[in-house]
Amino acid sequence: MEKLTQSNEIEVLTLAELTEEELQLLEKAKAISVQAYAPYSNFQVGAAVLLENGKILQSSNQENVSFPAGVCAEQLVLGYAGANFPDQAVKILAIAARRTGDEVWAKVSPCGICRQNINEVEQRFKSPIRMVFLRPDGLVYRMEGIKHLLPLKFDDLTS
Repeated sequence: MEKLTQSNEIEVLTLAELTEEELQLLEKAKAISVQAYAPYSNFQVGAAVLLENGKILQSSNQENVSFPAGVCAEQLVLGYAGANFPDQAVKILAIAARRTGDEVWAKVSPCGICRQNINEVEQRFKSPIRMVFLRPDGLVYRMEGIKHLLPLKFDDLTS
């Protein structure tokens, strides 16, 4: 029997410990979340990315009554970045979410499909994406690269 051991490094930080860029992206993610179209889940998610060229993009989740047809905020913003800025790596991804009408932010991290999308962007640019996720207690999760959320990544069709 072979046993694999993996470790993940996820920092838990106060807002004061974040960089100015990370704070700005979290604010953008919070602001765009209210534009989510989430009539079925009432879960509004905002995502913002900082590209290598300094451009900031943001998006919110967009649901559909045919549930598989809805699109997550992370997927939308990464897809837009890839289509409109194909030569610009994503440096940082920030996510914030809350239930419609709630004052408190929810605990959130990317779903499995979004994790695979993040992995694809990292593979495309050969560079990890720093991620920051807002928590309900006002603290923030921060990690360098999707490997901390997706340890057995699907990277290569040939192996």
